[in-house]
Amino acid sequence: MRKQYTAQFKAQMVQEILKEEQTLNQLAAEHSVHPNQLKRWKATALEGLPSLFSKGDQAAQTAAEHEQQVTALYSEIGRLTTELTWLKKKLASFPRVERLGLLDREHAELPLTTQAALLDLNRSGLYYTVRKSNGCIQS
Repeated sequence: MRKQYTAQFKAQMVQEILKEEQTLNQLAAEHSVHPNQLKRWKATALEGLPSLFSKGDQAAQTAAEHEQQVTALYSEIGRLTTELTWLKKKLASFPRVERLGLLDREHAELPLTTQAALLDLNRSGLYYTVRKSNGCIQS
């Protein structure tokens, strides 16, 4: 089973390596970690070091972009809600037969129940088909 080390332990080991009070092999033996692993942790730490000083700028920029995106999405939601309300009012004035003609039973992305709600139709009435009579009175 592989040993797993915490980020805090790795950071502590890199600090010890950078202090250069002990050799890499001494640190490895003292903490039961392979010297190659210590070298990799040191390389990773040194690669990521410049990003520590630029994070503040990136965080502010990311936050501003996120806020702009949220504002745009909320305005889009408001616009779509207004359009939907207007469309429902206009469709309510259509006769039921015309609203039934607007149903698209093959539309995969918009379920029939949603279409019925938007067109102000009773869903249970969508499945009714008139049966032809053969001269007998059906009840």
